[in-house]
Amino acid sequence: MLIKDPIYQQLRQALGELILKRDFKVGDKFLTEREISERFGVSRTTANKALSSLVADGTLEFRKGVGTFVRPGVLDYDLRSLVSFSDKARSAGRVPKTELLAFRRLRASEAPDPVAAQLGAGPKERLFFVERLRFADDVPVILERRYILADLCPRLTKRDLEGSLYAAWTEKHKLAITGASQTIRAVKLSGSDAAALQTKPGDAALAVLALGYVADGKPLWREETLYRAEAYEFRCELGGLHPSQPTMGHLLP
Repeated sequence: MLIKDPIYQQLRQALGELILKRDFKVGDKFLTEREISERFGVSRTTANKALSSLVADGTLEFRKGVGTFVRPGVLDYDLRSLVSFSDKARSAGRVPKTELLAFRRLRASEAPDPVAAQLGAGPKERLFFVERLRFADDVPVILERRYILADLCPRLTKRDLEGSLYAAWTEKHKLAITGASQTIRAVKLSGSDAAALQTKPGDAALAVLALGYVADGKPLWREETLYRAEAYEFRCELGGLHPSQPTMGHLLP
């Protein structure tokens, strides 16, 4: 015999389908407890429980004194591989856009101290500096600053930077991007960075410091990127515990 889900879970699924079918779009005010109760023939308590569940998982957001609204979907950042922001936004049903804030050439000696050393660039070697603001549905979600070895992609243009940089590297310059090393930490946004991301100074963000590589382990770019904390989820799947590793309750001598 099949066991049906509890009523509130069935209701939660039905409400979620209204959003998936675009009956309610991002930013729209959602149904009230009373409207849900009347529309689906359930108690106010059940309606409240289903609404609370959708708020808890980030599908809806509650604004005190105003109501419940459909919030933008959280963008997924898979730590296992490099993926174009534009492709990721489209796969999440969002419309990507890029605003190029800065694009210039400079000598490695003119870059901040860690940059040249991490890129393995001599003082006279040419770099590109790129600063971009990335949008999803006209909401700024990423502030990106990169230093790139110009000799590896000398024909890079402003137009390339208005779309997928990965596509420009792999298709136009025929570079094989082999991976990147990344460090991620939580930070509070400064005044100028908060203004660019349309948040308030002191709001939380995720800062990613990355060094990207091409074939033979040669560095291609070094980036410092800020992600709006509420817009992103960082995801990574871990393997099982190796048999030789100690488990909880078993201490090394």
